[in-house]
Amino acid sequence: MIHTVAAFDRMGEENAFAVLARATALSQNGRDIINLGIGQPDFRTPEHIVEAAIKALRDGHHGYTPATGLLATREAVVRRTLTTTGVEVSPDNVMILPGGKPTMYAAISIFGEPGNDILYPDPGFPIYRSMIEFTGARPVPVPVREENGFAFSAAETLALITPQTRLLILNSPANPTGGITPRSEIEALVKGLEAHPGVAILSDEIYDTMTYDGEEHCSLLQFPQIRDRLIVLNGWSKTWAMTGWRMGWSIWPNGEKSANLYDKVRKLAVNCWSCVNAPSQYAGIAAIDGPQDDVEAMMRAFDNRRSLVVEGLNALPNVHCATPKGAFYAFPNVAKTGWKAKKLASTLLEEAGVALIGGPDFGVLGEGYLRLSYANSEENIIRALERMGAYLEKNAA
Repeated sequence: MIHTVAAFDRMGEENAFAVLARATALSQNGRDIINLGIGQPDFRTPEHIVEAAIKALRDGHHGYTPATGLLATREAVVRRTLTTTGVEVSPDNVMILPGGKPTMYAAISIFGEPGNDILYPDPGFPIYRSMIEFTGARPVPVPVREENGFAFSAAETLALITPQTRLLILNSPANPTGGITPRSEIEALVKGLEAHPGVAILSDEIYDTMTYDGEEHCSLLQFPQIRDRLIVLNGWSKTWAMTGWRMGWSIWPNGEKSANLYDKVRKLAVNCWSCVNAPSQYAGIAAIDGPQDDVEAMMRAFDNRRSLVVEGLNALPNVHCATPKGAFYAFPNVAKTGWKAKKLASTLLEEAGVALIGGPDFGVLGEGYLRLSYANSEENIIRALERMGAYLEKNAA
């Protein structure tokens, strides 16, 4: 019998991909499945972005790129960051990576080891906890509560910090809840972190442009007092409908005062993925610098679907859904149906043909909730809600 490293047995996964695989298998067997599970825009990547990649290929950009990303791509991120946050960063702080997860992997690996604590949102993106457990660090959930608008509480978060805490992970706008933490709460958190100078922060801001009802995203970059220990995760996947391109960026502190974090990630890139492919990086530049009409049209569609989803979910028996303020997810409360969330999600897929994700896949505090992605057509959303309603009317837990 071969022997493997125990860390790999501690690694979890993202169940949305398992649900996608099951939904695909059912579809291939002739079932009519409406997928509201996977978290990716159902829009095409805008044509000018696609054309930029094609042009890069035709122009001969077929070779390796720097491990940190092309300078031109990093400079595009600098311009975009200034536009969206008002903060000027150096391209020497920007890292181009193959998606958003490598930033999570890098940050959690740098700070995670047995004896250390890492704080992460619960319910939250499942890879946070998975990677923390992989490193041997202790995962400490930061509660994200419905009664608080699915925002984290600064006071509750600060109370969880101990001398063993090395990293705090934040996410706003949030997956899976669609919650946005208001600036006042972020300001209180930053103020409190002054008493904990040894705690680094990973701020996952991948949904930064996806806000509604006049809400404004508050980037942690806007607080210079924590800049020397702040890692910001972002990328192209959601805003420009580029999930399959595997294109992300992150902004890292640089220099000895920041424990040379940037260079540590550069070395990790050299060891793990070498670099991000050149054509995608040219596409990324076109996305940032080109017209944003398609992004705006996509967000108008998401906003319309959001209203449809919230109204429809609240009309279902024993279901309540708070109005999400960001991203493209709803997180309805199904506790009063009497069903356990994962069992209900599985049953709705198998018997009603609607793919959803059970809240516990996002953390222990996700029990009693489902995640619904409204990255699907209005027609399909209406059909899915009708199927869910019909099933819940006939089938008590």
